[in-house]
This record gives sequence, structure tokens and C-alpha cells, in this order.
Amino acid sequence: MFPTPTRPLIAPSLLAADFSRLREEVAAIERAGADWLHLDVMDGHFVPNITFGPLVVKALRPYTKMPMDAHLMIAPADPYIAAFAEAGADHISVHPEAGPHLHRTLQLIRSLGKKAGVVLNPATPIDAVVNVLDLTDLIMVMTVNPGFGGQAFLSSQLPKIAALRRLIDESGRDIILQIDGGITPKTAPSVLQAGATCLIAGTAVFGAPDYAAAITAIRESAPPSLPQLSTSLGG
Repeated sequence: MFPTPTRPLIAPSLLAADFSRLREEVAAIERAGADWLHLDVMDGHFVPNITFGPLVVKALRPYTKMPMDAHLMIAPADPYIAAFAEAGADHISVHPEAGPHLHRTLQLIRSLGKKAGVVLNPATPIDAVVNVLDLTDLIMVMTVNPGFGGQAFLSSQLPKIAALRRLIDESGRDIILQIDGGITPKTAPSVLQAGATCLIAGTAVFGAPDYAAAITAIRESAPPSLPQLSTSLGG
């Protein structure tokens, strides 16, 4: 499990980076204070877009100490999990809809020494994760429909985030509650107030002229009631 973070974790999404200079982009966000590198893996089947696969993860792995946070928007997911683990992904998250046996998939991820995550689309109910909490290291709530970057934040997902926060707290488990989609300094406060502990930001970071300022703006948008201390999480 993850230790409980003492400040909002920021995971810039590689999907929004300049693909002609990925090595430089990854180094830049690491210098700018990013906590994790988020990897949006799309297959053109499960979602209507194609991005990259294990070879890109493997190519970038030697050039960053940040944990690599792989979000597999592919179906079926199971045949590719070992490849992403071998390539250097530290966290591997899957959608319940991307395979017949979520429990078995999470077991597979953990058997490879990786953190296991479950991703809930806007229409996916919380019930999808209730019976696998013992195998879950992170839960990601999609606040857009998956498949493209730069979409508008869906405020309809805030009650889901709050409900998951209660579920995690009641479980007593150190599960990261991650939010992906439309995260900016304007939308971040509401998700943090609802109980999120990790924010994925693509355009809001890579589309900004100053990556450090963009990351700081998102992190410091946290409501005053949330702790703002430093933390370092490993993979």
C-alpha cells in the first residue's frame, strides 16, 4: 500500500507533452516538482484514440526517478500487463470493463511487484471496486470520458469522489484516490475538498509556459483545511 500523502500529489500526463521531445519533457516536469509521471495508454478500441505502448515506457524509464503511473485504456488488458511491468511502470491501473475478472487482474499486477489501480469511468458505479479493496492500491475517478486530453471537467463526479473517500476511510486502507480529467487550479479545489489525494493534469501543466508554476498553482489550490506538507512516495 501507499503511505498516506500529506499534500496533494501531482501527476502530469505524458499525453499532453511534446512527443517530439519526450525525454526533455519528462526531465522538465521532474525538475518542476511533479510527483508521478502519468501514462495514458490507449488502444483505439476501448477508447477512441491511440497513444503509445510499453516501448515508450521502457525508453523513458532510465531518465526519471518519478514513479511511472500507467493507466491502461485497453481491452483486453491482461495480456499486456506483464509487458508494462517489465518496461518499468510502477503503478498499473485498469478499468473493470476491460476484462472479465477484475480480481484476477489486480492479483496479476500485484504478483509482478506493482501497485494496482481500478479506474471508474463517469458511468461506472462505485460498486465495481467495493469487493476488491483488499487488492487495490489506488482508485482513479475519471472526471471526463476517457480517450482524449483537454476535455471539460464533469462536476457530476464530485459526489462519487466524496463517496469513495468515505469508503476508503471506513476500510482503514491506505488507498490513493486519484482524479483524472479537466484538472486545473480552478477545478482542483473541489476535488481535493471531496477527498482526492492525487491529481492528474495534462494540458494544465504541459500547456503552461512555466511547468513549475503550473504544478504549484494546482497543488496550492487545495482548501486551507488540507495539509500542505512535503512528502515523497516511492513506486
